[in-house]
Amino acid sequence: MQVDIKTSDIRPIRQTFSHVARRLGDKPASRYQEATLDMQPTANFHYRPLWDPQHELYDKRRTAIVMADWYAFKDPRHFYYGVYTMTRARQQEGADRQFEFADKRQLLAQADAGVRESLQQVLVPLRHYEWGANMNHSYCCGYGYGTAITQPFVFAAMDRLGIAQYLSRIGLQLDGNSGQALDAGKEAWMSHPAWQGVRRTMENLFVTKDWFELFVAQNLVFDGLLYPLVYRHYVNAQGAATGHALAMLTEFMNEWFEENARWVDATLKTAADESPANAQKLAAWYADWRAQIAEALAPLAALALGAQGAPALQELATALDARFARSVRTA
Repeated sequence: MQVDIKTSDIRPIRQTFSHVARRLGDKPASRYQEATLDMQPTANFHYRPLWDPQHELYDKRRTAIVMADWYAFKDPRHFYYGVYTMTRARQQEGADRQFEFADKRQLLAQADAGVRESLQQVLVPLRHYEWGANMNHSYCCGYGYGTAITQPFVFAAMDRLGIAQYLSRIGLQLDGNSGQALDAGKEAWMSHPAWQGVRRTMENLFVTKDWFELFVAQNLVFDGLLYPLVYRHYVNAQGAATGHALAMLTEFMNEWFEENARWVDATLKTAADESPANAQKLAAWYADWRAQIAEALAPLAALALGAQGAPALQELATALDARFARSVRTA
């Protein structure tokens, strides 16, 4: 008996979805492209928003930045929901192990009283800063235009809540899960003179209408100065006093900042390369917010680093200027 096995070559009728094929041609596309390109609705809206009737639900006019194609933006991380959640799940597993290790051995609780007091005054209040950043990213997602840029905003918004939770866990390790450190951190945020400039600036961001300006102020300037100031300079200064446990517990913040900076810089470069008008507008926003935020952070830098605070902040501001210049070139 003879058995003949035959194979058939079945070719798909289409290689990708039609909305992707209209941009890239009928060829295989990545999951990121299929989950991003032209996903935002653009037609068949029944009415304008009752809270903002001069604009459509999705409206390009909500920012002074003008783009011929809002899908020109690309996330260099290629984050869509699946990749984003898997990446963060892996990172959370590592962070959880570090927190369990530090909690089991009471690494922060054994630090001397002065160190614990400093952490309550400098680190724990950042929980509230992260909540504000979550609000700002949610605003940018809600009023931005095009999935290519609004999608990373909502991911960043969720990241900020996760970072706030990590900061809360650090506070709980400081006080043996009594919650006293969290109360002290909130009190510092509300009334300590070193935090009032930061809090006032965050509240000003809450009423900034142009969502792209808000993106520049929050992601480039505020984070670009505060994150290295606290999570690099301050954490390193406290390293020996905490047995380097603090560096271990804040490692996610450093990794997240470096990863997020790649997306921020790519977004700025794409907007600036679109037109000289965009580049000039970005430069004006940057100059305005850099001055405000550097001034707001000066008292916090002094609280965190003492006499070394001012030169450290100046060093970070100079580095941020260079970073902005690499992304945005004005004529």
